[in-house]
Amino acid sequence: MTRSGANTDFCNEKRRVPLMPIWSSIRTQLLSMTILLCLWQLLCWQLPFSPTGGAVVDSQLLPSPLRVAQVMWQEWQSGELAYHLQATLLRVAIAFSVSMLLGSVLGVWMGLNAGLNRWLDPILVFFLNIPALVVIILFYIWMGMTEFAAIAAVVMNKVPNVVVTLRQGTWSLDTRYRALTQVYRISRFRQMKEVILPQLAPYLLVSTRSGVALIWKIVLVVELLGRSEGVGFQLHLAFQMFDVTMILAYSLAFILIVQAIEWLLLQPWEKYQSRWR
Repeated sequence: MTRSGANTDFCNEKRRVPLMPIWSSIRTQLLSMTILLCLWQLLCWQLPFSPTGGAVVDSQLLPSPLRVAQVMWQEWQSGELAYHLQATLLRVAIAFSVSMLLGSVLGVWMGLNAGLNRWLDPILVFFLNIPALVVIILFYIWMGMTEFAAIAAVVMNKVPNVVVTLRQGTWSLDTRYRALTQVYRISRFRQMKEVILPQLAPYLLVSTRSGVALIWKIVLVVELLGRSEGVGFQLHLAFQMFDVTMILAYSLAFILIVQAIEWLLLQPWEKYQSRWR
């Protein structure tokens, strides 16, 4: 067998190495979450070693998973849960889309242009260190308690993180591919589509995954401070009434949605991007 034939066989063998199926990974995560729910339920049961003979934890302070699920179902049937989830999801979707677009463009641009990076890097570090709460309060003061101010505050908090990730990804690009595109005079559009973006895919995935997790938390703060609908607004009302069950019901409802996005969109995308390994 020639050396080139051996290399071809080796590459084919690497392609035949199966990746862990997505559903197998999901089953493992479901099992992990089930164990967590069992531990939660265990804390809510009456245990024999309780000093007072009663429940180890007050049911008002830590309701059982079944009680939380019951309240969640009641809120869904009344239409309140769907209404407030829809409002929050819309804000998350808009803020996420704008943040990823602006952050990706600026991050790649700074990564490719050393001069621009020198000018904008101090400004980027400045915005990275501003607390999210400060940005939200300032935007509400400057723009009023409006929907635009709420979305803009979330975007301002997320864009610097996307810029840092995509800039780092651009710095990690293989310069040999870029040299080839220059030799063959490939258009900038094809360079971006066929050379740069495929190499940036892992960094885009990281920004997407962290963005979904971060943005919805910031949106809750925005809604808590200045909106009259949304999950954050409901959490504010529940906090005023010290209703832990309602707080957990609305929080877990949104966490389930984010987890579904992880399972149905992000993990398949990750498997697709790593299919060549």
